[in-house]
Amino acid sequence: MSHNPDDYMTDSAGRLVPRKNVRAEDLLQDELVRKLHEQAAQHREALRSFRETCFADIASLLDLLSEQYDAKKGGAKGNLTLSSYDGRLRVSICIGDAISFGPELQVAKELIDSCLTRWSEGANDNIRAIVMDAFDVGKEGHLSATKILALRRLSIDDDEWNRAMHAITASVKVDATRSYVRFHERVGQREPFVQVPLDMARA
Repeated sequence: MSHNPDDYMTDSAGRLVPRKNVRAEDLLQDELVRKLHEQAAQHREALRSFRETCFADIASLLDLLSEQYDAKKGGAKGNLTLSSYDGRLRVSICIGDAISFGPELQVAKELIDSCLTRWSEGANDNIRAIVMDAFDVGKEGHLSATKILALRRLSIDDDEWNRAMHAITASVKVDATRSYVRFHERVGQREPFVQVPLDMARA
């Protein structure tokens, strides 16, 4: 005997439950969650389409300017900012590399640990805190490339430390290049620019 699939719902354990046995509040919650997810998917697609439009329109402007001034466009690595005539609005194309680290980073960490052990405490407490923060795993389970690379800017005259910095440099791997479009605005000519949020968490 076949059953009408509309008469059943699948629970979180993968079991089929007759819809008539599901609590009214669970039905309402299920309906709301599915509706919001559907709307979120539509907004995500709209943002993706808008992003493509931004890049296409800016590329068209650059092509026009290149023809007008008989000049070639910059390479893919170049960042770009366009401004409204009154200077209150900006659109920026930002191109950045997604960085990860190879096994050399572990060597660098061991050398740095050796430095921290060897150095006397007190005078190096600030450096110790900076190093510990750089190698602290973030909420998403990743190390901060910015903090680790910033260690190379510390002026420390120590052979073991310098070898660690060389190991950090050798460990850097560029996984991919990502392009972003960002919008900024300001109220007055002397006010600072504020980024226009395009995600729900910052809106």
